[in-house]
Amino acid sequence: MKLPNHSNFDAPFLAIIEGARRAARLIPPAFPLSATVAVNPYLGHTNEGLAQTGARLARAGGLRVTQPRAAFRTAFAEGRLTRADLLAALDLCPGQTLTELEGALHTDTPDPEPLPTVADLAAQVSGIDWPEIVAARIGAWASGYFDQGQALWPAPQGRSAYDAWRAFASHDLTPEIMGLRGFCNLVADAPDTASFALLRAADQLGLGADGAESAVHRWLIELGGWAQVARWKLWQAELDGQSDDTVTDLLALRMIWDAALLAQYHDQIGADWALVIAEHAQPVVPSRQLELDATLQLALELAHQRDLVSTLSEPAPVKALAGPTLQAVFCIDVRSERYRRALESCDCGIQTLGFAGFFGLPLAHRPLDACAHEAHLPVLLKPALCTSPDTDARTSHVAQITARAWRAWGRFKLAAVSSFAFVEATGPLYLAKIIRDSLGLHGRTTPEPVPQIAGLDLAQRVDLAAKVLHAMGLTKDFAPVVLLVGHGAHVTNNPHQSALQCGACGGHSGEVSARALAGLLNDPQLRLQLAQRGIVIPADTRFMGALHDTTADSVTLYDPLGPNSAEIRAWLDQASALARAERAKTLPRAGDQGGNLPARALDWAETRPEWGLAGCAAFLAAPRDVSRGRDLGARAFLHEYDWQRDDGFATLELILTAPVVVASWISLQYYGSVTAPQAFGAGNKLLHNVVGGFGVFEGNGHAPRTGLAWQSVHDGVRAHHVPLRLSVIVRAPVGAISDILDRHAQLRALFDNGWLHLIQMDDAGQLAQRYHGGGWRALPTP
Repeated sequence: MKLPNHSNFDAPFLAIIEGARRAARLIPPAFPLSATVAVNPYLGHTNEGLAQTGARLARAGGLRVTQPRAAFRTAFAEGRLTRADLLAALDLCPGQTLTELEGALHTDTPDPEPLPTVADLAAQVSGIDWPEIVAARIGAWASGYFDQGQALWPAPQGRSAYDAWRAFASHDLTPEIMGLRGFCNLVADAPDTASFALLRAADQLGLGADGAESAVHRWLIELGGWAQVARWKLWQAELDGQSDDTVTDLLALRMIWDAALLAQYHDQIGADWALVIAEHAQPVVPSRQLELDATLQLALELAHQRDLVSTLSEPAPVKALAGPTLQAVFCIDVRSERYRRALESCDCGIQTLGFAGFFGLPLAHRPLDACAHEAHLPVLLKPALCTSPDTDARTSHVAQITARAWRAWGRFKLAAVSSFAFVEATGPLYLAKIIRDSLGLHGRTTPEPVPQIAGLDLAQRVDLAAKVLHAMGLTKDFAPVVLLVGHGAHVTNNPHQSALQCGACGGHSGEVSARALAGLLNDPQLRLQLAQRGIVIPADTRFMGALHDTTADSVTLYDPLGPNSAEIRAWLDQASALARAERAKTLPRAGDQGGNLPARALDWAETRPEWGLAGCAAFLAAPRDVSRGRDLGARAFLHEYDWQRDDGFATLELILTAPVVVASWISLQYYGSVTAPQAFGAGNKLLHNVVGGFGVFEGNGHAPRTGLAWQSVHDGVRAHHVPLRLSVIVRAPVGAISDILDRHAQLRALFDNGWLHLIQMDDAGQLAQRYHGGGWRALPTP
């Protein structure tokens, strides 16, 4: 948020700007549909605890930060939450009593009410639904301004959001028709910059420095998805070392609305608004009930950790006597846990490993049918590498022409001047496609050429390969075939399909990264150089890119395997059948042993093609031996890590600062979509309408809905996802973990303030110590 460049502003005005800046940071970014990734809706609150955040969000948005108490009561009645869990939570939260906690467990609390805006107060005295009118007029403008290519006749670009809105609103007569006198002239006479407009509106509204952050937070939450889209623009700008003022622009125009309404209805609502401003100026303090809710939430999370201790303490399966017959590196995604378990059960010589699904390659990749590059890496990072076209220039050129022709054809059939004529002229040609899609029939698609990493010489490629293999924990004992298995989701008629893809690949499927790394590691010259660094890859070892389709639980291999291909294909098919049979128990209409799962993914009307990462609750960084053969219920992110092979703990630092943070975003997005679906959930899938290519309206809504649709976290009877903050389990010395936390304040804040749990596992595989309140304490022996 930019400060006005004016030297005669006094301290109170500058404090208002600073308060507005802090409030803007409380809003999470909303990524566009083309690259939807999980976002932590509490991103701006990580420096405070759950109860404090609950008080802040209750005031600004009427939002809960835990489930209603009926959910805890049900868990207690079903035995998932016990009295021992309550006592364990109280041990970590001194100052509360068991009597209080048990009383809270059986006492419901009402949903919180946010402080009203001027529009809310004006509606009460006028009978005119001003909040609806304000939202509708802002939405009518913003859906065109933020359009990312869906509109065939887009709104003019090249100006700031504030300037574009003034041009729109100064000619929009709807507010005056609805009763807001002189609004067009008021907008036309508004200051030329958003910062000055914000300050003038603050003065007209009587807003002082003490209440600025709270009041601005209230307006931004009311703007809903628009504020989050603007926050995303700031996020993207900051990745490039720049800034963006769109959040300021939106805030200014929203405050102008309330200033106009206050001027018109001042005699009726002026005194009430003064009380609201006074309330905004008061410190945000959590109530006793919020503190008890936070302790109940902690108790439920401790109950899950108790189950983890039990599962991880089960006897280990028998290990293979010889070296591995097959190695398969999967993404750490919780959906891979089920498939890895199934694949390992097919033969005791099969070894699987877990690694972030972009496979350590920060790629910017341009598909054949695209005009721009896609970022195939976690959104916390910037691309550092690009893929180059296939070496067969003629094949690549023909493929690009074909892909672009299909894209142009798609644009033509939707164009305003041709859409109706298109149906008349070519509709019969689509009959076969309609029948095929309706019956769930589809043919195999030809994969793109193998992506090549561009711009690196041999020494740089060797450095990159060595770094990735060390981080992966794969530096010796190579199998004859090493599968690098990315993941993706084949779904139909789903605007949020990118949310089912690989989060570590920026909301894209993972085969690009898997195939690029396989090509890198199959280079004979590179292997000779790696051998000089102590990483000896046998000449007959072949790396192969593959893709795990998480909706069908099938694995596609992109290159011929060789003599043992039939055996490997049989293992993969057997694992797919086992994974489908297990997953079928949780999905409606999945068929016997999951036989209907592939067809469900192609059903136009299917609202639950899969559960995505619903259920995610734990992150385990340890050798696979500590979890192999244990059923973690597809609820754990599994990252390979052996601290004894991590010189200087550089790999541990990478895991804690990147994959763990990404997993926390996923976990907390699911958490928020259940506990506060009105603000952090995408609503009902059946009512979604795509707007601007960047989001969805729910029905005839006026702001994009962000987060996860209700059908993605709820089965129609009860929540399928139990909202738990992630339990991070690390097998490494306590001192090494603490040193990393000391170097990364933002990471430490996640653990210090309870947004993540941190547990140390000892070398015997036992959960030994818990990090809490800035220190470590021993866990009881199971």
